[in-house]
Amino acid sequence: MDTSLPISQVDFSQWRMRVPADRYNSDEYAARERENLWMKVWQIAGRAEEIPSPGDWKVHRIFDQSFILVRGKDNAVRGFVNACRHRGNKMCEGKGNSSRFTCRYHNWTFGLDGQLLALAHPDFEGTIEEFAAPKSELGLLPVQVECFAGFIFMNPDRNAAPLSEFLGPVRHVLDAYRMEEWIATGTNVREEMDCNWKVVMDAFGESYHIQGVHTELVGLSDTSRERFAAFGDHCAAAVPFGAASNGDAEEDVRTILGVPVEQFPLYADVLPRFREAVEGYRDENGKLILPEGLAAKDLFRQLIRKDLTSKGYDVSGLTDTQMTDYQYWLLFPNIFLQVCAGDATIIINEPHPDGDHNRCIWHVMFLHWVPEAERSAKAEPVKVMPAGEHYPYHWVLEQDYVQMPIQQEGLRNRLFEDMQLTRSEPRVAHFHSALDRWMA
Repeated sequence: MDTSLPISQVDFSQWRMRVPADRYNSDEYAARERENLWMKVWQIAGRAEEIPSPGDWKVHRIFDQSFILVRGKDNAVRGFVNACRHRGNKMCEGKGNSSRFTCRYHNWTFGLDGQLLALAHPDFEGTIEEFAAPKSELGLLPVQVECFAGFIFMNPDRNAAPLSEFLGPVRHVLDAYRMEEWIATGTNVREEMDCNWKVVMDAFGESYHIQGVHTELVGLSDTSRERFAAFGDHCAAAVPFGAASNGDAEEDVRTILGVPVEQFPLYADVLPRFREAVEGYRDENGKLILPEGLAAKDLFRQLIRKDLTSKGYDVSGLTDTQMTDYQYWLLFPNIFLQVCAGDATIIINEPHPDGDHNRCIWHVMFLHWVPEAERSAKAEPVKVMPAGEHYPYHWVLEQDYVQMPIQQEGLRNRLFEDMQLTRSEPRVAHFHSALDRWMA
C-alpha cells in the first residue's frame, strides 16, 4: 500500500459511477443476488477461535441455507450441509461440542468427518445399499471450508475455485499481520440493521463522510492523501495518520498526543512513552529539537514497533507506516477490514435471513493481538442481539449505525433511480463493478 496510487491519479473510467438504486430496493434483484452471488462466493462464517477444540461445532446460515462447521479430531475445520442424509432432518442448532452427530429423527450417526457411522437398526444397512447407495457414500454433504487469518471461510458452491485463488495477492498482503494470533476483545456483536447489506459496504468503503458524520475525526487524518489499490474483486485504501505536517514539530506532537485511545487502543501503552521521549529532545528552554531526519511520526512509529516486539508480537513483516496508518479493505463481497499493526475492526455484512432487502445482519468485532497465555481469558464470545434490541457501540460506530438506515429510507423511493459517485469514492465504485461481474 505504500506505493499505491493517490486517489487523484486513479482511473475512474474503468468503473460504473452511476449505481442503480434497484440493487437496494428490488425483490427481483435480491433474488438474483442470492443465486448469482451468495450461493457461489467465499464468505466468512466465523473465527476459528469460536470452535477451538476437537468436537467443537457451530451452525452458520445464509438465507435459509444451514451449514455445520466442526473441528475434527485431526484439528481440521470442515463444513457440512446441516441435513441428515436419510430424510433431510436438520442435525444441529446453535453451537456445541460432540464426539459425533446423531440425527434425532431416526438416530443415524455421523462422525466429525461427516462419514456415516451407524444406523439405529444395523439389519437395515443391507437395504440401504440395495435401494440407495453404499454406506460409505451416505455421509453428510460436504461444503468447501478453509481458514485464513484466523477466519473460517465457507463457500456453498462445491465446485468453486480454492480460497487462495479467490483472495489472490490479498492473502500475501494480509499474512504479514499474523491475524491468526489475534482474538476478538471488547466488541463482538451480531445484530439486525434496517438497511441493505450493501449500504454498510458503501458507508465503510469511503472516508468522504467523515466531514459530515464523524467531524471529531477530521483532524486525525488527511483524506486528501488517501491511497488506493485494487486486488481483483477486492480493494484497499490507506489514509496517512495525522493531518499533513507543515513542518511544525510541536503541532505534530500535539496531534499524536490528542489521539483518542478509546478509538485507537493500540496506542494506549505507547502514548506515555512517546510523551516522555519527546521531553528528552527539549533544550534547556523547553524548545523541541528533533534529530535531523526524525519526524514526530517516525519517533511514534519506532516506539510502537518496539512496544509490540517486546510483548512478543512479530511485526518484522510490516512496514513503518503500518505501525500507524490503518489500511481500509473491502474484501468482496461483504467484509470491511480496518487493520493496523496488532489492531483491527472487522464488519461482516450479510443479507437478512428472511430475504428482506431493507434489512441485514452486521457482525462487528474488534480484533487485537494478545500474548498467547492471555488469549483464552480475554477472548470475547459472539453476542447475538435479540430482534428489536441494540448494542451501544463506541461513538464513531454509533454514528454510522444511526446514519445507514436513513440512507436506506431514501433509497426506497421509486423515483430515485441511481446514485452518483464522486472521485472521493474509488472503493465504492470498485465494489459495485465487482458486484456487476458476479451478477452478470
